[in-house]
Amino acid sequence: MADLYSKAQEAVDAVLTRVSLPPRVGIILGSGLGGFASQVADAVTIPYAEIPHFPQSTVAGHSGQLVLGTIGGIAVAVMQGRVHAYEGYSMEQVTFPMRVLGLLGVRTLIVTNAAGGVRADIPQGSLVVISDHINLTGRNAAAGPNDERFACVPGAGQRFFDMSTAYSPQLRKLAMAEAERQSIPLSEGVYLAVLGPSFETPAEIRAFRTLGADLVGMSTVHEVIVARHMGIEVLGLSLVTNMAAGVTGETIHHEDVMEIGRRVERQFTGLLTALVPQLVAPEL
Repeated sequence: MADLYSKAQEAVDAVLTRVSLPPRVGIILGSGLGGFASQVADAVTIPYAEIPHFPQSTVAGHSGQLVLGTIGGIAVAVMQGRVHAYEGYSMEQVTFPMRVLGLLGVRTLIVTNAAGGVRADIPQGSLVVISDHINLTGRNAAAGPNDERFACVPGAGQRFFDMSTAYSPQLRKLAMAEAERQSIPLSEGVYLAVLGPSFETPAEIRAFRTLGADLVGMSTVHEVIVARHMGIEVLGLSLVTNMAAGVTGETIHHEDVMEIGRRVERQFTGLLTALVPQLVAPEL
């Protein structure tokens, strides 16, 4: 039976037969944010079902395809949808696409998600740059055999690796500066991840607020853990699609997540499109 690295390399080889320019920036689009993929120039779209060993998205708002091309002259790989542990996938499957992105050549990751707002002063519809995270899913994607072949940069791929700057301070500064240039309100916050799929109870949200969480969701942290294991720099962006349970007293619906995503699509797209060329030097 093939090991994880061999499976990831098989997926990489399949993708590289379809594109001529390996991606430098990876972008994972969360619920309601998949429309950003239309910004990719000279796009090559590959359904996940056509990539060996790739898990299939089952949640509304996650198209389940990899879009490769360029944005502002930078080669990108855009994941239009992700999979989650609550769908029944293992941690290895949830983070397999991240492993593939790293082996494809991605050295900078923009990870996005739809999140619940824990702080009342970060209202529905807000964009938030993630400063740190709290993993309360009960799982860690780096558990299991350690394979240093996944290291993308020297010194990465170690059994025990630092997470003190999981979300790059430099990339966060670039995002804040670009948002200011575009007059887009952008705050910073701590993202807390739970397993899901049920939304949180009001008592849980009160506990999360005490822990220092500003946002709550069901994704992102495991992709970030694996990215940092590989030595990939990370920028995280959350869209507050609803206020968390007990903050306003309103019932939470997944349809609201999708609707808010559509409302802020223009701001979100403008911010990311301008940011990508700033994250790495242009191709020579």
